[in-house]
Amino acid sequence: MSERDGFLSRCRVVLVRPQFAANVGATARVMRNLGLSDLALVAPHADLEERQARQLSTHGEEILDRARSCADLGEALADCVVVAATSARKGGLFRRQSVGLPEEVAPLLVEAMAGGPVALVFGPERTGLVDDEVSRCHHLIHIPADPSYPALNLAQAVAICLYEVRRAWLRRIDDRPLSVTDAPAPFVDQERAFEQLRVALEEIHFLYGERGVALMHGLRHLLGRARPTPMEVRLLLGLARQIRWFVRHPGEVSNDQ
Repeated sequence: MSERDGFLSRCRVVLVRPQFAANVGATARVMRNLGLSDLALVAPHADLEERQARQLSTHGEEILDRARSCADLGEALADCVVVAATSARKGGLFRRQSVGLPEEVAPLLVEAMAGGPVALVFGPERTGLVDDEVSRCHHLIHIPADPSYPALNLAQAVAICLYEVRRAWLRRIDDRPLSVTDAPAPFVDQERAFEQLRVALEEIHFLYGERGVALMHGLRHLLGRARPTPMEVRLLLGLARQIRWFVRHPGEVSNDQ
């Protein structure tokens, strides 16, 4: 693998609750084809030792052997700076705000690689990702398949998305080197800031009931699209802390400015 291709190892493929070993094996093969090597499985049902996984991973066996098994999505994404989910469905509150085509989202992932790992998240074969999982990602990729049967095989969807990532990377590396200036904060830090902000906004009743869920989803995507840096995440945490302080000390002045 060339140095150019090696940079693509910063793009992680995350399979959430994969059910069929053959699909995981085929995913490993296409990752090897397109220069990626970081595979994470969230609560997998598939057994990677099954014969089909090995048969379909042709020359990707090492990727299978190194694949990490994670208990939940947060663990798989903890160090990622930008995350894109994938779904055959694009309607509803949690999907329509951030949806884009593979060729639209892939350049955003490549650009973010300068600051750390990025991830493409794929759901289980029968159901896809649930709304809560989609809402935690910065972007949603929708492959415009024929409406009469839009659900692609898992490995096929992986191949399409990774092909666009590779195309975007090759275009960018030929244009100019990537910069690490103002890299986004890791996913785990962004999640902590969003959670603290949610609690603070609930305490002042900006978020309440079902309306609160919708508003917080909108705020997550508004802030997530800005790709907050570590300094900006600290700013959000400070904002949340200050709001909660004033709720508990009405009329007083905080020294924590």
